[in-house]
Amino acid sequence: MFQDIDAQAVDLILRNAVAREEFSGTIQLSRAGSVLHEGSYGVASRRWGVPVSLGTRFDVASVTKLFTSVAVLQQVDAGTLDLGSPVGEFVELGGTRVDPAITMRQLLTHTSGIGDDADEEAGESYEDLWVDRPTYSVTKTADFLPQFVHKEPNFAPGTGCRYCNCGYVLAGLAVEKVTGTNYRDYVREHVFAAAGMHDSGFFSMQEAVPNVAEGWDPIRDDSGQVTSWRQNIFSYPPIGSPDGGAHSTSADLVRFLDAVRAGRLLSAESTAAFLTPQVKHSDLDAGELHYGFGLVFRLDAEGQAGLIYKDGINAGASALLGYYPGADVTLALVSNSEEGAWGPLAEITALVQAADSVEEEDKRTEALRQG
Repeated sequence: MFQDIDAQAVDLILRNAVAREEFSGTIQLSRAGSVLHEGSYGVASRRWGVPVSLGTRFDVASVTKLFTSVAVLQQVDAGTLDLGSPVGEFVELGGTRVDPAITMRQLLTHTSGIGDDADEEAGESYEDLWVDRPTYSVTKTADFLPQFVHKEPNFAPGTGCRYCNCGYVLAGLAVEKVTGTNYRDYVREHVFAAAGMHDSGFFSMQEAVPNVAEGWDPIRDDSGQVTSWRQNIFSYPPIGSPDGGAHSTSADLVRFLDAVRAGRLLSAESTAAFLTPQVKHSDLDAGELHYGFGLVFRLDAEGQAGLIYKDGINAGASALLGYYPGADVTLALVSNSEEGAWGPLAEITALVQAADSVEEEDKRTEALRQG
């Protein structure tokens, strides 16, 4: 029997973060289809003071990469793509610095070596890309190509591992090529609808779509007090793409991961591949960080996953979708500020891991009693 999560403690963590003006958003914690805790906190618009509801849709930033990965694997299942397929078969890359022999597998596992448009591991700011180029000029997947195809590669394909947003842009273009469908339309039908994610979509900042949170980040003085708020409308393109920017609710994110784990979106083979670490990224204090096909795996010293997740961060947006195997708990946490999710996440993770520790102790006690 798994231990319960202290829902009142989770609620208090988030309410305290709201009081400190550090969080607005929603959460869902679930186990085996049963909701352990869900809640909505703060405001969806700093300008109008509209309260967040459980149905508020949030920009989930790079969590979108999970939807792109599933789209690619669905086409692998359909036989139109192969993980070993070179991207040059689907995207014209002549005259660029992108090696057309880079495979779909390398794009999805961040082992392509492509020079990213904003290299997060080098500390480059995605927001800085739009100083000289208007965000509204980038609305189609192919519009992203000029931002990275002429950049120097970081390493030869398959010889390293470095987080790369633009690998997912190329993967999205491959999906468009083999399906003859716009990326966003494909994901709406074959991922969102198939997973029962009826509140999710790709919503433009330029349109008055109901129940969509606005992205705002605090401006603080030297003492840490919030003096103003800055909206993210000039920080990135107005509508989502294969590497980020889909909108979802915390409940829909849980539905997505539940659907994948239950084998409702992919074949048995592709489901297993999606849920399996593929490449090592880096060492941790006690274990290793591995990348999969979109997912990230925190492995302990014995190689067991303590957390399987994907996070997303951008100006006015932060999100995490994660599964804690030891506690059998799925967590979705979304916020409409860049730093909003991370403080509460650390405290909530500690609660989940405490339940995991109690469960392990119960198992040991039971084994001793039976032995």
